[in-house]
Amino acid sequence: MDLGMVLIRVGVLIFSVVFHEVAHGWTAFKLGDSTARDMGRLTLNPIPHIDPIGSIVLPLVLVLTGSPIMLGWAKPVPVRVGMLRDPENDHAKVAAAGPASNLLLALICAVLLGLMLLVTELVGPQAHALLLQPGGPLYFVALVLESGILMNVVLALFNLVPLPPLDGSWIVSRILTPALRGRYENLRRYGMLPIIAFLVALNYTSLGNYFMMAIYGVYGFFFGITRNVGTFFG
Repeated sequence: MDLGMVLIRVGVLIFSVVFHEVAHGWTAFKLGDSTARDMGRLTLNPIPHIDPIGSIVLPLVLVLTGSPIMLGWAKPVPVRVGMLRDPENDHAKVAAAGPASNLLLALICAVLLGLMLLVTELVGPQAHALLLQPGGPLYFVALVLESGILMNVVLALFNLVPLPPLDGSWIVSRILTPALRGRYENLRRYGMLPIIAFLVALNYTSLGNYFMMAIYGVYGFFFGITRNVGTFFG
């Protein structure tokens, strides 16, 4: 991956993780908890959200070590569960808002990329080739949108992994029986260790192959939307 592509993907990743956290905070606010709003976290300005390790160092390390997956995170927005109108159910909704926001971004990028391709095709095949060739005026935009699809699919699926402290763990916790929930919640005392173990397993076991299959399956779904935009609008 060349330097330009690395910078594009890191930039897309930072925007996407910020959007992810804002979605958590906005959903919590709508459900009764104004903590994120009161702390100035309902903003797309990346400065209040960026985690130096999760937003910058980890993505660059993954790229430099040849990892096929670029991951990262922003500072989690604060959520006071007790302030939610229906804490038991609303906490899972707040958790689900993050991955849902990434899937929404992937959908937006897929539609915009499809519209861009459709417009250039309508201009004519020569213009289409000229506009999208490397260095062309729309080539950079196409790379950003394509990265937006892929990066947001990765973030959504990663955050849905049912390991604490990822979003998927709060969703799973809600549907477990009280007895199982207590045992499951004990995993939270280990902090980031379950995630570190998961990342190691992705790189050194067949789990990584299955995770990549899931990523490219969902990515293929969104890219199918890109291809079909011309049919819908044509």
